[in-house]
Amino acid sequence: MALNQDIENWNPEDTQFWESQGKRIAYRNLWISIPNLLMGFAVWLMWGMITVQMMNLGFGFTELQMFTVTAIAGFTGATLRIPASFFIRIAGGRNTIFFSTALLMIPAFGAYFALQNPDTPLWVFQLLAFLSGIGGGNFACSMSNIATFFPRHQQGLALGLNAGLGNFGVTTMQIVIPMVMTAAVFGALSGTPLPLESSSGTILGRIEAGTDTWIQNAGLVWGLVLIPLVIAAWFGMNNLRTVTPNPGHPLAAFGKIGGLYLAALLTSGIGLWLFLPQPVGLDLLNVWVALLLVIIGTLLVMRAMPAGIGAGMTTQFAIFKDKHTWSMTWLYIVTFGSFIGFSAALPLSIEVIFGNMWVPTDDGGLERVSNPDGPSALTYAWIGPLVGALIRPVGGWVSDKVGGALVTQVISAVMVVASVAVGYVMSLAYGTEAPHEYFWIFLVLFIVIFAASGIGNGSTFRTIGVLFDQQQKGPVLGWTSAIAAYGAFIAPRVMGEQIQAGTPELAMYGFAVFYAVGLVINHWFYLRRNAYAKNP
Repeated sequence: MALNQDIENWNPEDTQFWESQGKRIAYRNLWISIPNLLMGFAVWLMWGMITVQMMNLGFGFTELQMFTVTAIAGFTGATLRIPASFFIRIAGGRNTIFFSTALLMIPAFGAYFALQNPDTPLWVFQLLAFLSGIGGGNFACSMSNIATFFPRHQQGLALGLNAGLGNFGVTTMQIVIPMVMTAAVFGALSGTPLPLESSSGTILGRIEAGTDTWIQNAGLVWGLVLIPLVIAAWFGMNNLRTVTPNPGHPLAAFGKIGGLYLAALLTSGIGLWLFLPQPVGLDLLNVWVALLLVIIGTLLVMRAMPAGIGAGMTTQFAIFKDKHTWSMTWLYIVTFGSFIGFSAALPLSIEVIFGNMWVPTDDGGLERVSNPDGPSALTYAWIGPLVGALIRPVGGWVSDKVGGALVTQVISAVMVVASVAVGYVMSLAYGTEAPHEYFWIFLVLFIVIFAASGIGNGSTFRTIGVLFDQQQKGPVLGWTSAIAAYGAFIAPRVMGEQIQAGTPELAMYGFAVFYAVGLVINHWFYLRRNAYAKNP
């Protein structure tokens, strides 16, 4: 049988089948899935690091505009996860992973060309960030796919490996982007450098102003790496006919995926038009109401798609009648929503809060100026996401042993306390003339939050894998990850607005309240004496 052949019969719960052939096939698909998913995260969230360097190079945009570019990528990526949750059922795993990963070349190479000119208009970067959301959507279909390959008793570890090592794309991006910008590492393809106007850095340390920087390499590096990965996906992965009875010809499958993505991009575009400042005042529309309308609109458009797409998802929409879908959605926002949101918002938050300071003016007032002792976001922002990604499989493994809900309860309590503490530290740092004095306690507290969210990701994967059957758990994983991914939009937006208002701590206090509600939900559904499902 060819490596990429469709598989007609698949029953991982049959021990003999699993040991004789299932395990080998499942792990081959997993090991190819992980680096493809890693690239999805890297391209999706690369704007968090790129915008920091754009500010250091004097691209001429405001801090809030840079937060907005990052938020746009987060918003689109979350919305695209909604249709991506259903790709495997209608298009097949191999077809989906190949095509959705190949689409990432558009924003990657687009960034490469746009970043070579500091006069490139803001809308170009907004459009590229918009298309980078495809990488965010890839998580939902990747998790849905891997969930169908493994038996229930290995769901926590398998999904934890796929998500944890896939999410390592965040840290990979945060380490690689600063490094490849320091030299013409791609020879003539690297183009012409730009001199830094403000100091920057890498994991190796500080880089002073005036140093030549090849910021365009931040896009080129992913475009080049994507080429062998999509080849591996095409020749090494499989469609499971037990999950996708009729994927059709690969071109037809690509058409289904493209059609659903276009529908979600349309609703994303409308939503962002409502969120972003408009001359008619639509920016005053409540962001939460508009967000809900985008989610509902995307589902309705998907349902109205032509037969073969919309009809193929009808049975999967049954997940919305299950109360556990909604409880796990909240809990997954607590864990993954926090991980992805803070990954997107942390670099600029470090740059703005600790890279600037208040100094007295001649008229007795205060003004915000560059802090010569401020830490570089490019040097430190990668640490928290690294911890969160690496510890995620541990969360899945522990949950397989003691139960997912118990682990979720413990980490949620930790996140409540840590969020309140980091909010208080942020308020102290923002209001002082020496904010760098508070940086290390700030960083340690955020690492705690990332670690807790990573463990919680593994525990929620375990719980979903136990609660739902083979047909439902894929769409549920996709749906919950889609809604949680809005954290990559909410966190940069909320933190950017609160920092601009001079009250950064309010953002963290608000997140702590959300986590506390998650504690109550988790206890009521899964830990109390008469819980609906006891510690799944």
